[in-house]
Amino acid sequence: MAEQPRRRNEGRSDFQRPRDGYRKPNDGERRPDWQNRVDRKPNDETRVRAPRIPDEILATDLEMPLRAQLKTLTAENAETTARHLVMVQMLIESDPELALRHAQAAASRAGRIGFVRETLGIVAYTAGEYSLALRELLAHRRSSGSLDQIPLIVDSERGLGRPKRALEEGRAIDRSKLQPSVRVNLAIAMSGARLDLGENELALAELEILELNPAKAFDYSVPLFWAYSDTLEILGRTSEAEHWAQLALRAEKAFFSEPTGTAESVSVIEELELPDA
Repeated sequence: MAEQPRRRNEGRSDFQRPRDGYRKPNDGERRPDWQNRVDRKPNDETRVRAPRIPDEILATDLEMPLRAQLKTLTAENAETTARHLVMVQMLIESDPELALRHAQAAASRAGRIGFVRETLGIVAYTAGEYSLALRELLAHRRSSGSLDQIPLIVDSERGLGRPKRALEEGRAIDRSKLQPSVRVNLAIAMSGARLDLGENELALAELEILELNPAKAFDYSVPLFWAYSDTLEILGRTSEAEHWAQLALRAEKAFFSEPTGTAESVSVIEELELPDA
């Protein structure tokens, strides 16, 4: 039989410290519940410590638009949070695990600020912590309404071994409202989910979006061309796969190759016409 809930005023609450007759328990004597709840402190194994930030890392190293969003924090908290975020930017490619610890430290200080929570989700995804990534990115989407991270949400579901759930997330979005680069990344994630399910033909169809244009390329075309080439290869369409691989290589060289001159000679190319192979 289920225990009946205690009525208000019946007995003393577990959280109420006795005012009279209190004595310290003897060794081996059970501590009262209120003391276990209130007085217990985490030991070294359970305490989460923020990673060290080198002294030369300054809050001003974080971009001004991001620092401006930390203005609701106290000055000291904003400075430390900004420095953790600078460390995230520095480490995300070389040491994603350490970057994740810095992102968690920033979120523990400024978890109510949207871009901080978004950053934690992105870094968690990069570090392969898909459950954490999904939690943070979904929370950010609910609070902001932004769809920019829907590709990572879909791919995190894949990382958790749930390709069908990944497809459901992707299909629930109106893709016409997405930026082209986001639409491309979503198509690649959806295609990957189809491959997970062994639906190879549908995986190819997921990639056949407006941005898959062999005559015109943008920076986001490079991963799309490679994904299309790889999927064609899986389907055994080798010659077509080679054609798209060549397009991917040429676009990659145009957008991401190192310049031969000085850094000042680099120019931003918004659009590249690719002649037929």
